[in-house]
Amino acid sequence: MLRLLLASWLVGLAASAVTTPTAKWQTLSGKAPRVVARGGFSGIVPDSSQLAYELAMSSSVKDVILYCNLQMTKDGIGMCQYDTILDNSTDIQSYYPKGQKSYTLNGEQVHGYFSVDFTSEQLFNVSLVQNVFSRPSIFDGAFPLYMLEDLLSLKPPGLWINVESNTFFKQHKQDVTPYIIEGASIIKANYISSPEIGFLKSLNGKLGKAKTKLVLKFLSQDSIEPTIGKSYSTILQDLKSIKAYASGILVPKDYIWPVNKGYLESSTSLVKEAHALGLEVFTSGFGNDLQMSYNFSYDPTAEYLKFVDNANFSVDGVLTDFPITASESIACLAHTQGNRKQAKALVISHNGASGIYPGSTDLAYQQAVSDGTDVIDCSVQMSKDGVAFCLDSIDLTGGTNAVTAFMDRSKAVPEIQQDAGVFSFDLSWTEIQSLKPQMQNPGAKSNLLRNPAANNQGKLMTLSQFLDFAKNSSASGILINIENAPYLASKKGLDIVKSVSDALTNASFDKQTEKQVFIQSDDTAVLSAFKTNTSYKRVLMIKETVSSIPVPSVTEIKQYADAVSINRFSVTKRTGFFLSGFTDVAKTLKKANLTLFIHVLRNEFIAIPYDYFSDPIVEIDTYINPLEADGIVTEFPSTASRYLRSPCVNPKANLEYTIVPSTPGQLVQAAGPGALPPAEAPAPILDPADVVDPPLPPVVAVADQSPEAPGPATTTPAKSGQPANVAGVLLSLMMVVFSFVQLRG
Repeated sequence: MLRLLLASWLVGLAASAVTTPTAKWQTLSGKAPRVVARGGFSGIVPDSSQLAYELAMSSSVKDVILYCNLQMTKDGIGMCQYDTILDNSTDIQSYYPKGQKSYTLNGEQVHGYFSVDFTSEQLFNVSLVQNVFSRPSIFDGAFPLYMLEDLLSLKPPGLWINVESNTFFKQHKQDVTPYIIEGASIIKANYISSPEIGFLKSLNGKLGKAKTKLVLKFLSQDSIEPTIGKSYSTILQDLKSIKAYASGILVPKDYIWPVNKGYLESSTSLVKEAHALGLEVFTSGFGNDLQMSYNFSYDPTAEYLKFVDNANFSVDGVLTDFPITASESIACLAHTQGNRKQAKALVISHNGASGIYPGSTDLAYQQAVSDGTDVIDCSVQMSKDGVAFCLDSIDLTGGTNAVTAFMDRSKAVPEIQQDAGVFSFDLSWTEIQSLKPQMQNPGAKSNLLRNPAANNQGKLMTLSQFLDFAKNSSASGILINIENAPYLASKKGLDIVKSVSDALTNASFDKQTEKQVFIQSDDTAVLSAFKTNTSYKRVLMIKETVSSIPVPSVTEIKQYADAVSINRFSVTKRTGFFLSGFTDVAKTLKKANLTLFIHVLRNEFIAIPYDYFSDPIVEIDTYINPLEADGIVTEFPSTASRYLRSPCVNPKANLEYTIVPSTPGQLVQAAGPGALPPAEAPAPILDPADVVDPPLPPVVAVADQSPEAPGPATTTPAKSGQPANVAGVLLSLMMVVFSFVQLRG
């Protein structure tokens, strides 16, 4: 049944196999690096399962190599399995609660379930489970252990067999050497690897006509190779000796790009030295949900490109849990740095490149432009003395150190948010300038920090400074976001609408045609104030998740806006961290000839539903292609820009491989009964009454302001227009730690 449910999914992915133009590679062969799928597509489904291998073949480049970590059963049958012990990747304990034993493995005493203690018949009913906590468990128990013979029946394009410890198997009378030699003509492995030099030497020259390459797998540099008793760091110093028994090496990533305190150091000379000796170099440890250097800004494609598309070298292959991402990096994104955009969709920054530098600072905007952003944004706030400046929130405690610098100014303003804060309208611009910008870390609870070295770097910019910068930049447009205008006018005597209008006029943006100006607000009265300047494009921001926008609501929207910026979860339906389908929101807005922007995209894998394979490129492609979004609002514009430079952005291009958007619902359909959480209640519908806001109140003179009565921090904020869903932030937590669920939503 499971295979039937997934049939259309696999066929759809296979359709992606339709290579980018020939490029010169710095591999030993001069050809593209190989994609080696460790245990198949083990980043999504259980490692070494039938589905993992089938999905790897269907979603990857056509010459993908399937990696089998070979284990031996008590009766001499080879099977593919994540580890020598079966505890964490199977449900074997349910069948044999007293089957654990203790053995010496690689010099250490290990307790658990070992394949050598069970016959293949005894393991027949044992099923695979996901062995990485952050990965979906919906397939647990759905697939049996997969024998090497089963894998061969799939006729994989390429096969890699790894034997982690033949020393251990020999101790249990299951020597892998004769198993491989006698079956060489049937197995026909492209590569056989092992950390044991003795095992590789036992195979060298004995595989007959099989064109199998032997590869020495390096463990950590201080680990001891068991058959010769030397550390791998020592072996590394004598690469020439490896050539006598192997044609290549497989090394962890840090052998090539060392990492110190989370940041890359200079690359080693390993790849060049090995290539000079005729040795291929493969590297391991790739996974979209695994820890990577801060240099990559949580973009897994950036990490792959560092190994395959840099000015000095290219590895010959990558061992990955997410072969779809490795495939798109090599086949679609490599050698595209100088390309022009291949699609019209706009890359719109969110507080500049706020995933790399503190948001709304000069450094964040400079980085955004450098990364190829089309439209840079400024969310305008007002100081007490009427200076308009750029910052994500009117509450300064999230993006600056205001919580410590001006604790005495903290107060609750229920008209704006639930929790107490330090608000821009209570500080002069001079005081605001004294604040230090801070990195926003929405993934902090999962230890996913953004560029810690950049914390407190950069300077906040006034709106006028931002406009001057934008005018002289390569960005094709600007987006000015305006919020809280009624409160500022009626309570603080601050006319944010006039401040923005005057600043645009003073910078000549009201007359120029070189750069597009977008005026964005969640308040239709604000948008109405800019109606007279037809060169401005007005954008209605709908922050809240909605499930549908009926035609009457669309009609109202068109009275005030040329475009709509929609929460990314308004275009899909969700069940937990899975997608169950598309809503009609995007289709409805496009049918009404409204420009569609989708916000806000983040690279951290915990912000990306499983259906996008923890891959920000797949998420972007899904919005650009089937949903036809006209712009992507992102905190990591380099990722979106890289995608839009790729020839694979065009689904009709005649390429051997192209990126295929997600089909929401396929993973959910494949889940076993009871494997998923209850379906979420539908998001509200955007009614016409939710669209239109009251006219803006007059701007009161400061002397006419009546004292504000203090309100409790838990008061529900009043918000005209769209369904209320303002996220409160706890002042005592320094405003930077958000929950896992908040990031997903």
